[in-house]
Amino acid sequence: MGIASVVPFYFEVDMNKIRKTELLAPAGSYEAFEAALGAGADAVYAGGPAFGARAYAKNFTEEELIHAIKTAHIHGKKLYLTVNTLLKNREVTEKLYNSLLPFYQEGLDAVLVQDLGVLRFIRRTFPDLPVHASTQMAVTGPEGMRFLEELGVSRVVAARELSLEEIERMHGESPLEIEAFIHGALCYSISGQCLMSSILGGRSGNRGRCAQPCRLPYQVMDEKGRRKGGKDICPLSLKDICTLDILPEIIRAGVVSLKIEGRMKQPEYTAHVTGMYRKYLDIYEKNPEEYCVSEKDRRELLDVFSRGGSCYGYYRQHNGSDMMAFTNEKKTGSVSVELRKSKEKINGNLILYPESPAILELSCSRPGRYSEDSEHNDGEKTVRVTAALGEVQYAKEHPVEEARVRSQMNKLGNTEFAWDHLDIQMGDNIFVPTGVLNELRRSAVSLLEEELVQPFHREEPSLPVYEKEERRKAPESLPKLYASCETKEQAEILLANRDLTGLYLPFDVMRIFMDRGVQNDKELYLSMPYVSRGAVPGEFLSAAEKWISAGMRGFLVRNLEDYGVLKEKGWQKYCVADASLYTWNNEAVAFWKEQNILRTTLPLELNEKELRHRNNSGSEMLIYGYLPLMESAQCVRKNLLGCDRKESFMVLKDRYGKEFVSACVCDPRKTGNTDMKRYCYNILYNSIPFGLLNECRQVRALGVSTLRLSFTMESPEETDRIFREFSDVYLSGQKPADREYTKGHFKRGAE
Repeated sequence: MGIASVVPFYFEVDMNKIRKTELLAPAGSYEAFEAALGAGADAVYAGGPAFGARAYAKNFTEEELIHAIKTAHIHGKKLYLTVNTLLKNREVTEKLYNSLLPFYQEGLDAVLVQDLGVLRFIRRTFPDLPVHASTQMAVTGPEGMRFLEELGVSRVVAARELSLEEIERMHGESPLEIEAFIHGALCYSISGQCLMSSILGGRSGNRGRCAQPCRLPYQVMDEKGRRKGGKDICPLSLKDICTLDILPEIIRAGVVSLKIEGRMKQPEYTAHVTGMYRKYLDIYEKNPEEYCVSEKDRRELLDVFSRGGSCYGYYRQHNGSDMMAFTNEKKTGSVSVELRKSKEKINGNLILYPESPAILELSCSRPGRYSEDSEHNDGEKTVRVTAALGEVQYAKEHPVEEARVRSQMNKLGNTEFAWDHLDIQMGDNIFVPTGVLNELRRSAVSLLEEELVQPFHREEPSLPVYEKEERRKAPESLPKLYASCETKEQAEILLANRDLTGLYLPFDVMRIFMDRGVQNDKELYLSMPYVSRGAVPGEFLSAAEKWISAGMRGFLVRNLEDYGVLKEKGWQKYCVADASLYTWNNEAVAFWKEQNILRTTLPLELNEKELRHRNNSGSEMLIYGYLPLMESAQCVRKNLLGCDRKESFMVLKDRYGKEFVSACVCDPRKTGNTDMKRYCYNILYNSIPFGLLNECRQVRALGVSTLRLSFTMESPEETDRIFREFSDVYLSGQKPADREYTKGHFKRGAE
């Protein structure tokens, strides 16, 4: 539904549940930061010189960011730093500490983090620095929230695909603050689960360099090769979200921070969007029963920027064609907006009497929502400073006039302050040099600034201790070969192969082969869903408990929600962390070792050289498979043909003739939930399978002892042939067959 078609509505509100809510604005530059504050943002999130998920934004220099932190605190606002990319091992050991230190000392309010290794490092090195879990962590439920709470996280940015109902459940079951996006661009991929940009173009979205292949046109065909949609359709391009009409619902669901997307946008965009949401948030907090959005304001937001219209995102629906732009056409309007600089109101008392110093007293009130130790019942704290300078003299000829004195005091210029009231007490027939008045004003303002920011300053922490890189050599023993599969036909073939050590199976296939696999002395693992939402069915957990008792070795875990569920059951010792849990650095590897899981999986976006710097002992490595480029709550089939609730697929052909399969995951046993209508998803696979058939020597030199082949769309015959070819090479030392495989990032890596 387009925003313009929405009818204003009224609703009942429990006044006891109304609380102050943070309006959080983006800043891709210092100009945008000033625009955000001037438009009424309570907090701003920004990227520094490194490690932000918008590498192509202008971003801040170190000096600009330090100044921004100081300025935010002068105004009683907050500044959060984005450290929400995945870090390579050398980046953690050589750059991370020094990158964070000056901002930490200045009083940075929080960091946004995706990488669990970075989280571990920050909690150990900067223990009093609040950490917010980025949306790229793909937190989809209360179990993931409880797990992050144990790790010292104070806020979770909810996955963008969640409904209001799901957010409300998370709020009700966890004390962590919830931050959620209310305006701006939507990723087609489930938050943090996208490899498409890096695999196709070498630019990683996990590194803030997304090339946005989801905005490109594709030919779309069904499983029979029939074209669906127009020639230039963009089947993966979503509309931007605009939630002005449902803002009260989002707040009532438990969201404490309303986040605007747009660090790549201009300051004018930031100012206009922030100002509009400031207007309506104030209306809601003042008189919630009469909240109503005007048609004029809706149109203005669309005029500022539009991508095929706008939508409410996933807050009221799971997916659907009305959320899709089906085009990459962007409309930037000509709505003019004044960029206002925020000014903090101050009161002053200037005292000028002969034979005494010139004295200027300044005071500033701190709003209660930002003050933990309010002095007054009205929730405000008053900060006071006094500056004294020189000596006021008797005038020999021309006494100074009050108007002239006030004129000099009014010259606050580019400071962060503006007079609310200035009282001047002065004797008759006095003289004060203009230079003294100017210096007195500057000195008092400087003292006030320091008094306002001083409580935020931190001392330099102890030097960090890093996880050591281990010297490694190739294991003397042959590697163990594991495989994952999706169908019972693939499982039938693989279980018959004597070279197979272990097999990862989805729930419905495990039910068929559990007994046979154990009897054949194979290690069996239950493959958990790529995406989990809602409560895990009791059938799922009770069956898993029986299988563990009967000899099942564990679980292949792909998201934090499932890991949280398994950890609460005491089953973390049975868990294998898949590549989607991102262990790019030794800090992340150490994190999972502390969790006492079985093993991690090597990342898919690191090249051979980078993998050599990672501690790979006890890790597993993928050596074959159609890589999942993204998982999405959207469904290409539903959006173009309608939903038939069948596990079928669609094919997307790009401008180079490459074909990508978009598979529908509808079976509730695969989604991990009982309701297939609500929580189904798509997996978009790469056009060419990944395979390290010719790289046996290099792979073994990495120090891994466990290798995995992933089978998804292959026929039973293909499954058998491919597994035998890899087995012949890795276990028998035979010459590799001549096959077309992509090397992924093993050779070239990703930016």
